[in-house]
Amino acid sequence: MSDTFDDARLETPRAPTPAGPAVRLYLVDGSGFIFRAYHALPPLTRKSDGLPVGAVQGFCNMLWKLLLDMKAAPDAPTHLAVVFDHSESTFRNKLYPAYKAHRPPPPEDLVPQFALVREATRAFGVACLEQPGYEADDVIAAYCCQARDGGGEVVIVSSDKDLMQLVGERVSMLDTMKNVRFGRAAVIEKFGVPPEKVIDVQALCGDAVDNVPGAPGIGIKTAAALINEYGDLDTVLARAGEIKQDKRRQTLIDFADQIRLSRQLVTLDCDTPLPEPLSELAVAPPDPVVLGQFLETMEFRSLTRRLGEAGATAPAAPKEATPPSAINVESYACVRDLPSLLDWVARATARGVVAFDTETDSLSSANSGLVGVSLAVSPGEACYIPLGHEASDGLALEAAGDLVQIPLAEAIAALKPMLEDPAVLKVGQNAKYDLAVLSRYGVRVSPIDDTMLISYVLEAGLHGHGMDELSALWLDHQPISFKEVAGAGKAQKSFKHVALDAATRYAAEDADVTLRLYQNLRGRLPHEGLLTVYETLERPMPAVLADMECAGVRVDPDRLRRLSHEFSLRMVDLEAEAQTLAGRPFNLGSPKQIGDVLFGEMGLAGGKRTATGVWSTDAAVLDDLAAQGNALPRVLLDWRQLSKLKGTYTDALVAAVHGRTGRVHTSFALASTTTGRLSSSDPNLQNIPVRTEEGRKIRAAFVAEPGNVLISADYSQIELRLLAHIGDIPQLKRAFQDGLDIHAMTASEMFGVPVEGMPSETRRRAKAINFGIIYGISAFGLSNQLGIPQDEAAAYIRTYFERFPGIRAYMDAARAEVRAKGFVHTVFGRRVNIPMVRSKSAGDRAFAERAAINAPIQGTAADVMRRAMIRMPGALRDAGLSATMLLQVHDELVFEAPEAEADAVCRLACEVMENAALPAVSFSVPLKVEARAAANWEAAH
Repeated sequence: MSDTFDDARLETPRAPTPAGPAVRLYLVDGSGFIFRAYHALPPLTRKSDGLPVGAVQGFCNMLWKLLLDMKAAPDAPTHLAVVFDHSESTFRNKLYPAYKAHRPPPPEDLVPQFALVREATRAFGVACLEQPGYEADDVIAAYCCQARDGGGEVVIVSSDKDLMQLVGERVSMLDTMKNVRFGRAAVIEKFGVPPEKVIDVQALCGDAVDNVPGAPGIGIKTAAALINEYGDLDTVLARAGEIKQDKRRQTLIDFADQIRLSRQLVTLDCDTPLPEPLSELAVAPPDPVVLGQFLETMEFRSLTRRLGEAGATAPAAPKEATPPSAINVESYACVRDLPSLLDWVARATARGVVAFDTETDSLSSANSGLVGVSLAVSPGEACYIPLGHEASDGLALEAAGDLVQIPLAEAIAALKPMLEDPAVLKVGQNAKYDLAVLSRYGVRVSPIDDTMLISYVLEAGLHGHGMDELSALWLDHQPISFKEVAGAGKAQKSFKHVALDAATRYAAEDADVTLRLYQNLRGRLPHEGLLTVYETLERPMPAVLADMECAGVRVDPDRLRRLSHEFSLRMVDLEAEAQTLAGRPFNLGSPKQIGDVLFGEMGLAGGKRTATGVWSTDAAVLDDLAAQGNALPRVLLDWRQLSKLKGTYTDALVAAVHGRTGRVHTSFALASTTTGRLSSSDPNLQNIPVRTEEGRKIRAAFVAEPGNVLISADYSQIELRLLAHIGDIPQLKRAFQDGLDIHAMTASEMFGVPVEGMPSETRRRAKAINFGIIYGISAFGLSNQLGIPQDEAAAYIRTYFERFPGIRAYMDAARAEVRAKGFVHTVFGRRVNIPMVRSKSAGDRAFAERAAINAPIQGTAADVMRRAMIRMPGALRDAGLSATMLLQVHDELVFEAPEAEADAVCRLACEVMENAALPAVSFSVPLKVEARAAANWEAAH
């Protein structure tokens, strides 16, 4: 038999013989294929970037063989689909929460391959199906019943015993691993009953794999004997009292309800909604170019070669796309009736990829109302769907005054199936915002690609990743600004007041540009060795953060108001003290007046003028002056700190409490730092000082809802631990492995002081050096921090490198890498670009080299945190816990949980966070997490 697609039998669907059925349907159990492929082959990673691909390769081989066998078979199918399990829970979990609850999570190296297997299916030209809320077996059952009842034949490609209940006169099963097709006789041999009674047997004996309880102590043989004797399950239960065996009789009586529940759990649902009409599953040949591109991208050389032998040449790199047409904003459609919307949804579904965007009446995703949705199905083919526009202050939105929109509920109902369809890839730009907005309307968009994050992975640190900047950079197109479409009138302050023709140009362009960016950037990921970084560290994050932002966190407004009042009184006292020290009144909020007082009138040394000619009075300048023993700069610093805390937090947090939820909803930014660290804004919750009394009081104002607690789970010294691993520092690694006090150990190594009985000041100095080294601290900086002479600080640093020579070696290697490449890598492969290393300025280059030393450590810590955050929601759900992840602040995660769950959540958070790197990376030092629960954030921390 040929092993290439070289004959013509798959070029068109094979017509049935005159005596054969109109439909001969093959249904492949895709989930079964995946796990068989995974366990049948040794682990395999793609050479270019380390992405796990063993299951994908095995799946492709299995699907390839099936297609070849099908075309050679006398009863070749007319219709074909691969069916997958959807990741969400199903109706069975609602019937019985323990259903499949004890199943372990899939191996981590298999998780990123699930989406790739679906992509492989589509590349082979085969329908790829799944249905939210249902298992693959239910979808198979529904298609099977429809085809069979319509006179067709069905072959279920699987060895799963749960599907044997479907076998019948025109339904058989095919085990491709054993190359055996079996029917009614094989089912009787396995279960002791015919297919129509398999459900009754499974209800009695249960299923340990799926956690179906059944009747304790009754196995398949006993169950089959009972069904054969009494005819069916209902009769067995009705006549259980007649059974002679005492134990069996009592079991059936005592567990009758459990047995009936088990029957519901094992019965496949033939009424499952079909993801696609059966008519859409007609067999079609794979497109050799599409398949070749996929196989080449996956680096499956053997399969690519076999495809080439059939006459199709797979490109070694993504083909240069034909330049899309110029962007013409006048060509976009405004969708204002339901039939037109359904047509756009159908086109998006047929294409399999759609770019989308939302327009809202607020910049906050947690607070906003949906004004409209835009879609793009191909470059230049985009539309805007207005849903919430309105007139304001007499503004006529339309020339004729006719504001026609689809009712919001109808539009959501039409869009939801496509936006949630696992077979349709949705593409967004900063999609986190759109996910949060749509989730408020019951839409869980999936799967998602994000052009902002693709750009971020490719070129973090080289430029920004907003849509306008990317459009100008890659498409040579400047998108319309909101100001252009809104005009200057008061009524146009919100997008809901923008006229529909202008709104269409603006909104549909966003979707069009997003799709073009996706086509431009996505293919670079595998060829630059960054696909694994994107798939495992970035792509899952928008959904995680959207849920966190929507959840928000509760604050105590009264406590914050009291703090604001307290800070105001202290600021008045500090102002009076400062003016006494200056000898005259002046405005403490005016940098110019401060400079005049400090340098012009008091004559303090060290003053520097800015480019505008005024004295510089930033925090570094005031810190230097205070270190010289000047009292006024310290008072000014204290006043500024209180002013900042009052304006940024105690006042702003009260104003930020959302009227509907009563909680504060921050916004997390995914692509704002070069190292992968998250930032937060509106309000910024990541910069609340943790080491000052005032900052701790603010954190105490973050509280749990009644009956709940806040839980803080914090990595302990993660960057020092990563330094020990990345730099391969034996002394540090040994200390962390032995659970020693790292700062005391460092002090002992440096100063020859025993750990036991060590003076606290000695340990403090070692701690400052430990953390300072990570950030390339200088002798000048260390002397300021410790309040010691600069030559003494320099001696400390020299001693440190003498005791820990591996750290110097690591630093030298980082400097060399950034000089040679312009970037460094984290342990997980994230690329941190540091373009300043090419600067003509020696100061800039020195700064870049310090950044290169820190970036692999800080970036790896950020990657570990992302991996933990991505796993956490599923881990909580699988553990049956209702806790919610609320905040991420540096090395800390904050949760809210019922009081009764506190201990369990603490344990789970520690377990997930400490093992977040596995199995991708096994660190040579343990990661440690401390988790505590309390009524407020400060007490938990």
